[in-house]
Amino acid sequence: MSKENLNQTKAIEKLKDLSESARICMFCTDLSKLPITARPMSLQETDKEGNLWFISGDQSNKNFEIKDDNKVQLFFMNKSNSEYKSVFGKAFIYKDKSTIEEKWSPLANAWFDGKEDPNVSIIRVTPDETYYWDTKAGKLVTMLSFVTAAISGKKTDNSDGIEGSLNVKNK
Repeated sequence: MSKENLNQTKAIEKLKDLSESARICMFCTDLSKLPITARPMSLQETDKEGNLWFISGDQSNKNFEIKDDNKVQLFFMNKSNSEYKSVFGKAFIYKDKSTIEEKWSPLANAWFDGKEDPNVSIIRVTPDETYYWDTKAGKLVTMLSFVTAAISGKKTDNSDGIEGSLNVKNK
């Protein structure tokens, strides 16, 4: 497995690509208590600055936990492409109409009585530390490599894997 750390624009592009292709993550809060509290959340978007946006119920345990301690960890997995990502960062809750209007999705009507529902909130996660695991050639080529190694009895060098950190902040 090779290592490739990415910075700023390339890091944001990779973050956006991996998170939006997975779409669902395990959203973890209350990180100081074990076991950590995790629940599946659907990503609305990853913006051009690398922020990740979610729609959430303002009265949810997640929101209460964020209000107490805004450190969060997100785990994305796109099994079909063998892509994985871990994001540690800070979460911020928005209740203003303009942010709700901008980030609203009609799919959220399954949980809310429209965007005017007083329980609607928007969560923005700003990444502090992000790490990814990916394949250079895609899942099919990787699987063929493993199958060939298994049939031939030779070990795979796993050279088509790639991992690294994504630094989305300007330093």
